[in-house]
Amino acid sequence: MSLWSRVVNVFRGDRLNREIEEEFETHIAEAVEQGRDPEKARRAFGAATQRQQESHDALVVGWLDSLRADLVFGWRQLKRNKVTSFAAILSLALAIGACTSAFRLIDALLLRPLPVAHPERLYALSRQGIGFDDKPGSFDSWMYPCFQLMRAAAKDDAELIAVSYADRADVTYKTDQEMEKANLQHVSGWMFPTFGIEPALGRLFTENDDLKPGAAPYAVLSYDYWSRRFGRDPNVIGRTFHFGDGVYQIVGVSEKKFTGTEPGTIVDIFIPTMMHRGVTRSDWTWFRTIVVMKPGVAGEPLRAKLAAITHAFEENRLRGETGLSPETLKNVLANQVLMEPAPTGVSGMQQDYNRALGALGVLVLMVLLIACANVANLMTAQAAARAREMALRVSIGAGRWRLVQMVLVESALLALLAAASGALFAWWSAPFVVSMINPPDNPARLILPADWRVLGFGIGLTLIVVLLFGLLPALRASSVKPVSILKGGDDPHSRQRLMHGMIALQVAFCFLVLFVAGLFVTTFERLSNKPTGFSTERLLLLETTSRPKQSSLYWDQVADHLRAMPGVERVSQASWALLKGVGWNDSISVNGGPPNTDLAYFMNVSPGFLETMRIPLVSGRDLRESDTYPNAVIVNETFARKFLNDVNVVGRSVEKASDDGSRERMQIVGVMRDADYRGVREPMLPVVFVPFHHMGATGEMRTVSEETFIVRTASANPLALAATLRQEVSKVHSEFHVSNVRTQLELNQAQTTRERLLATLAFFFGAVALLLAGVGLYGVLNYSVQQREREIGIRMALGAQVDDVARRVMAGISVAVAIGAVAGLALGLASVRYIESLLYQVKATDAGVLAIPCLTILLAVVIAALPAVLRAMRIDPVAMLRVE
Repeated sequence: MSLWSRVVNVFRGDRLNREIEEEFETHIAEAVEQGRDPEKARRAFGAATQRQQESHDALVVGWLDSLRADLVFGWRQLKRNKVTSFAAILSLALAIGACTSAFRLIDALLLRPLPVAHPERLYALSRQGIGFDDKPGSFDSWMYPCFQLMRAAAKDDAELIAVSYADRADVTYKTDQEMEKANLQHVSGWMFPTFGIEPALGRLFTENDDLKPGAAPYAVLSYDYWSRRFGRDPNVIGRTFHFGDGVYQIVGVSEKKFTGTEPGTIVDIFIPTMMHRGVTRSDWTWFRTIVVMKPGVAGEPLRAKLAAITHAFEENRLRGETGLSPETLKNVLANQVLMEPAPTGVSGMQQDYNRALGALGVLVLMVLLIACANVANLMTAQAAARAREMALRVSIGAGRWRLVQMVLVESALLALLAAASGALFAWWSAPFVVSMINPPDNPARLILPADWRVLGFGIGLTLIVVLLFGLLPALRASSVKPVSILKGGDDPHSRQRLMHGMIALQVAFCFLVLFVAGLFVTTFERLSNKPTGFSTERLLLLETTSRPKQSSLYWDQVADHLRAMPGVERVSQASWALLKGVGWNDSISVNGGPPNTDLAYFMNVSPGFLETMRIPLVSGRDLRESDTYPNAVIVNETFARKFLNDVNVVGRSVEKASDDGSRERMQIVGVMRDADYRGVREPMLPVVFVPFHHMGATGEMRTVSEETFIVRTASANPLALAATLRQEVSKVHSEFHVSNVRTQLELNQAQTTRERLLATLAFFFGAVALLLAGVGLYGVLNYSVQQREREIGIRMALGAQVDDVARRVMAGISVAVAIGAVAGLALGLASVRYIESLLYQVKATDAGVLAIPCLTILLAVVIAALPAVLRAMRIDPVAMLRVE
């Protein structure tokens, strides 16, 4: 018989048995026709059961048939214990789904290679050391003249590609009235051919498009943006749009798979680097450098060559520099050039969420282990209940591996059902988590395909889960001793020791999850409640651009018009909003001395800005309409303390020392309270607020292309005026357009997006871990009481009190909980060093942080123990004595 026929026979068992029986009866009938006695003929063929089994084994694949039988039996067992099976599947589904969801996020941001030719050859250049602000750090931005030198030197070993940071830019299409936001990126013209990217429509850039500054005003759209914005209209080729001061023509659409080199951001529009206004400047770092190695080239010699070129370039550029201290210059020139593998691309989101996603991955792994320990205890208890069944199977000839297979198949069924449910949870939860890190004005966009990578992870995870919770109970169940079981039972204490060990493991992991969750929640609360130094109440931010640049006087006219609008209390102007994450810094010279190593930060504001933001003045006066830069400035307390030692600040003059050696004398007219400038995590920076009105050397007023109107409204909901004010800005001068509207509260909340994500998910996983641990405790205590019913009944008959019975019920489990808590505390304290950069003003030894897991686990133990103690109290001593 062919192998295929034997495989098919496995799944037609009843029909096969009937055919075997019919064939046997046919042979008997033939023997009778030949004159033989029917009974003698039957005896000649042997025992019917043995004969059928031998025939069945010859006609099927044995191992596959036994596997099918175990699947059927396992399914019946699951249906027999519906509630228990449902609880096990639900807990495993939640854990598997959380792990798969975490993998999808980590894979999309940190692991998935870029869809380009030979991503393993990609490297990213960066510099590490002390920066111009005299603080250590890593810097991955470069100057284009230096890039050109490096590319020429590396041409035999590698190709260098310049890729700017994806900018959320304002673009206007010729046929549209309003500006819109698009992720725009300047890239080297040879990027597409080097990456092996083909056009989906039109053509892509070549090196000829990137040779001369300003000579190629062309644009390539990403397939995603072409689909979203233009509905895949083929007539998009040749259309033009305005960006900055230029008009660009769309020449092509990139293929679907390529969305840029920054995971977390899908680029909408690509523009040649030569169209950037900083390509000729040696003091402007604005793009990343990606190295595409040629086959067989060693990395270290190339890195050393590029480092030498960078050092020579910087040394030549900074020669004769008088705007920086000698110490700063020495530190900058000592920076090291790094060349690190970048097969997954490079993005700021990778840097911001690398540790955060790692921490979440560990948390979901802990939840998975807790769930597996929980189900393992459940399987162990069920194996104890089926001890007689296992003993009988061994007695009639079942081998140990046969019993292991039977229990593992049942475990696999549980895991498969849980994996299917977990896949649905992962499909929903991964995009949900991404939505939690999406600021409204710059949403993160991660590609989360359910491809072979995710499928392979899910299958591997399911197999691991089966082994984690099924293998030990299967081995225990297969090691039964028929004689001992049939005489009265196996030693229950050994099985309880195993279950208590599982409980200790669950408590340890649960303590760790709750401990880390407490750290993240505390961090979020302290960052969210940290005083910023200004009020966000009823503040609306109108980020406005003008094309072409307009005089400061025209911006003042727009502000005056907005002040006259109903529902508007105050209007001020600033170069950007506080806590937007951007800044402008320079060195400070006091009394004509050398520049200070500490940098000061600057911001252009209009008179009344402090009152609009409700930042109090400490001394001096506010800016006036007649004030111009640099004749009058306001400094904060940190500036006064750091540079002037708080001595006679108002009326003093300091000099702003620029990199080009120029100096501007500024007179201080006021000192304001400290307020956060760029980020809530940063220490307080020395800040100088300068007037918006800048007079040029010939007496003309400077022109401005971007500005933010800060509007304090009378309404509690400032967004109610957003649409009206947006229209009014353009009514004053048609050259003005509001590119973005948001509240100051939204901007403040965006500062804690990562912390909110970690706190929310850690709290959720902590609650799940606690629930699973509580269910595990309840199951073990309930099993313990069930096994000791006769002992407890006899003790009660002899006069044992309630407290004595409760103490005996809790004795074994209390030791396991205590051991688990101590182990969990040790794991928690050890883990802090890896997540320290994610924390803010919280220590692992804080009483509140330690109290949260201790008290919650204690409460869970009490709640889980209560039903078991009550069950022990309801045991009837008389009934137990009758049994004895």
